[in-house]
Amino acid sequence: MSERKASVQTSLQAIAKKASEQPGYRFRDLFRLLDEEMLRDSWHSIRKNAASGVDRVSAAEYEQNLESNIHQLVDELKRKRYRAKHVLRRYIPKGNGKLRPLGIPATQDKLLQIAVKRILEAIFEQDFLRCSYGYRPGVGALDAVDKLTVKLQFGKYNYVVEADIQGYFNNIDHAELLKLLAERVDDKAFLWLIEKWLKAGVLETDGQVIHPETGTPQGGIISPILANVYLHFALDSWFQKVVIPHCRGKACLIRYADDFVCAFEKEEDAQRFYEVLSKRLGKFKLELSADKTQIIPFSANRMAGSSSFNFLGFEFRWGKDQAGKPHVNKRTARKSLRNSLKRFKLWCKENCHRYLSALNKSGK
Repeated sequence: MSERKASVQTSLQAIAKKASEQPGYRFRDLFRLLDEEMLRDSWHSIRKNAASGVDRVSAAEYEQNLESNIHQLVDELKRKRYRAKHVLRRYIPKGNGKLRPLGIPATQDKLLQIAVKRILEAIFEQDFLRCSYGYRPGVGALDAVDKLTVKLQFGKYNYVVEADIQGYFNNIDHAELLKLLAERVDDKAFLWLIEKWLKAGVLETDGQVIHPETGTPQGGIISPILANVYLHFALDSWFQKVVIPHCRGKACLIRYADDFVCAFEKEEDAQRFYEVLSKRLGKFKLELSADKTQIIPFSANRMAGSSSFNFLGFEFRWGKDQAGKPHVNKRTARKSLRNSLKRFKLWCKENCHRYLSALNKSGK
């Protein structure tokens, strides 16, 4: 490890250590950490084949003059002359006939967002709870699925609350988000920088520039950590500190980004949580999808009813193992399977004219 990289890692580790040891501490002077050394080290995390932003400057082109580009960027930060470029909007299929909007920042903004993300992670990873699995180092969707399976199999839970937040990434309130970040960040310049990205105009495919009043651009490097901070306070911490202590039976929460499932031992606990969840999220300007939020009886004693629910592309249902004992079974959710088949058929249609040798090369 080079001395430069070691220095950056030491600084981040020191921040993480302090955040862990002092849960209520508010960090100052974070903005000054965005120096040339930090940005050079953060450059290694840039995806070199990622799509270019509005300035059409690719990572390869930016790297040709990396030192001068970083020097200029740091100078703009010091002089408070930095201006976030518009976010390029692109749309990708969701699989259900709808399109998912993605935001593509300019390469320079990506680099700076990576550096800020690393600092925020050093702080908030010490606060995030174990129930949160989305966009975090060392854990992923399959970890969340496995954990939920174990909880349901051995935790004696009988009811599941399946919930869906309407347009979560598009409806995060900027003022509330900055307020929540300030719980740990006492640095106006650092928060000013994040607000720049939240308020950055979005260049739509038709050439129109939209200035969002809420939300974080899906696809933006800084978006996942900001989204996790928001739901940490709005949902995770509240569930841990308020919901669980007021339950008569056991209760647990498993969350991956904005997808989450809550399991309860007692029906009255599940019903009480179901009734207050909408009000709780409403305090953070979020709304539940009424037709996708429900209480589901889910226990080994109710196998005859064959109740099931979906989470992260899997369908959960009670069944029996080879010994005939109750067992939580998982299979690909029907909706996910249909979408996968549609994508596969489309791929076949678009590539059936190509030679097998060409397909083999493209697959490497």
